[in-house]
Amino acid sequence: MSTEEVTMPDTADNSEQRILAGRYAIGEFVGQGGMATVYRGTDTKLGRQVAIKVMKAELAGDDQFRSRFRQEAQSASRMAHPTVVRVFDAGDDLIQTADGAKRLPFIVMEYVEGKNLRQLTAERKLSPSEACRIVDSVLTALEYSHRAGIVHRDIKPANIMITQSGQVKVMDFGIARAVSETSSTLQQTTAILGTAAYFSPEQAKGEAIDARTDLYSTAVLLFELLAGVVPFRGDSAVAVAYQHVSERPKPPSELAPEVTPELDRVVLFGLAKDRAKRFQSASEFREALRLAANGTMPKLEVQQQDAVLFSGGEEVSESDLALRQLAEGGGGSRTQSRPPVMWTWAAILTIGAVIIAVVFWLVTLAPKQFLPDSSREIPTLIDLDRSQALKALQERDLLGVPIEQTSADTAAGKVISSDPEKGVVLSPGDKVTLYISTGPESAPVPAFSRMSIAEYTKAIEDLGLTVGLVTTVDNALEAENRVLKVTPEVGTELSSGDSVDLEVSSGKVSIPDVVGQPLEVANAQIDGLGLENKQVPVDSCPTQEGYPVLSQSVVGQQPQGTELELKFCTG
Repeated sequence: MSTEEVTMPDTADNSEQRILAGRYAIGEFVGQGGMATVYRGTDTKLGRQVAIKVMKAELAGDDQFRSRFRQEAQSASRMAHPTVVRVFDAGDDLIQTADGAKRLPFIVMEYVEGKNLRQLTAERKLSPSEACRIVDSVLTALEYSHRAGIVHRDIKPANIMITQSGQVKVMDFGIARAVSETSSTLQQTTAILGTAAYFSPEQAKGEAIDARTDLYSTAVLLFELLAGVVPFRGDSAVAVAYQHVSERPKPPSELAPEVTPELDRVVLFGLAKDRAKRFQSASEFREALRLAANGTMPKLEVQQQDAVLFSGGEEVSESDLALRQLAEGGGGSRTQSRPPVMWTWAAILTIGAVIIAVVFWLVTLAPKQFLPDSSREIPTLIDLDRSQALKALQERDLLGVPIEQTSADTAAGKVISSDPEKGVVLSPGDKVTLYISTGPESAPVPAFSRMSIAEYTKAIEDLGLTVGLVTTVDNALEAENRVLKVTPEVGTELSSGDSVDLEVSSGKVSIPDVVGQPLEVANAQIDGLGLENKQVPVDSCPTQEGYPVLSQSVVGQQPQGTELELKFCTG
């Protein structure tokens, strides 16, 4: 863990607090990790207590990192779930460090009263039932984040908070991605993240990361909570990574006899080297864990040791070959010769021909009805209105269960996603969860230039806002129902569900009574009302100064463009 600490004023002795981004008052020092220093703070605009995480100076010199860090923090800020520590804001500011003032990235998070899981396990060993409860909540948080398309990448005890009431909250979503994608080597990444004990085999080998990576790290976490230690330990990050890829873990019951065979099965299945042979979703992991915690053996097939290759009398596993290059800098000699190029191309062409033949059969020869009459396939639901999606499911004898969720990318009232997803086959009567957007968590009042009340209502409802009081006003120029004014004014930031009052054109004008007025004065009063002004001279009256108006055809509120006839005396 780095010992560098950001220099901040001691609020107990100095009334002048350091303000970040003109908004966040820095309070007392809370703790320090491999990536950041954490302070308690106050959001001076909203008056709420927050946690402010200031990233380490060694990360701040990279403009690419600062940009990616802000982008990932903004993605994480869209997540709102009881098991996730909320991210409120992110940015960077000039902060005094031991090496002088530097522009350091920071994030503003929900302040959680409690301890992280690392502190809790240092105080006492958890019982198997308590370990299962905590990991169950972690998997709930991961199920939510994976559905939102966010992979955590750094599940470990230090990133899991336990509140004073025992609630579990996972934090630091997206930060590991910002770090890992701006770090070029395993050694650099692990130095920043602090430990490789929770790495998945694919992370250790530098392969692509997906949701199953988080599930492997969660299995490592479950092992540690049950057995008291992590499954793989070593003197260096490379040594630990080597074990993740090449060695099979022991069952946790060998280290803690109170662990049941059912929990052994879940842990070992979750620690499979091949991601295709471990849990494929957080919900699948959670269901198996709940069965095991209740004493029921889940139906999971734990894989045996990786297949072994033979090379010159030495046994070498496939995973050993990958990690040997990692440990030796990629300079090791090959243990097997590469097949001739002609054989490779022949195999590729053969496989291609088989694929084309299968596709041709499916398109032209296969029967068109693949599903039995008792099966129901989930249709495309994303971006449909709530009512349309529910109707589409009802037509297929499926039960839609709507759940509202904020979204900055999907208009309010439309479907963000479904669980299960499109194409999954269910039985009649099965439930399908629909995640319905309520718009972004906050949105600015949109502009209304020359928009009708119907057009503007749709614009604000798509942002999760609502129409408040609607007032009609006479106007000579704007068409009926056209928006003239909004309150609050355009650009004001409102929370989801807040209302906007509208002032709209009635499509009418108010015509004053000008009888008895001199003709010039009368014309001045009705000019600009958009009327068709017809003036009729009358010469049967005595001559009067100013040609007074004798009569007018209409008066009061009238439709725009009304014909007004004025009779005036010429003498």
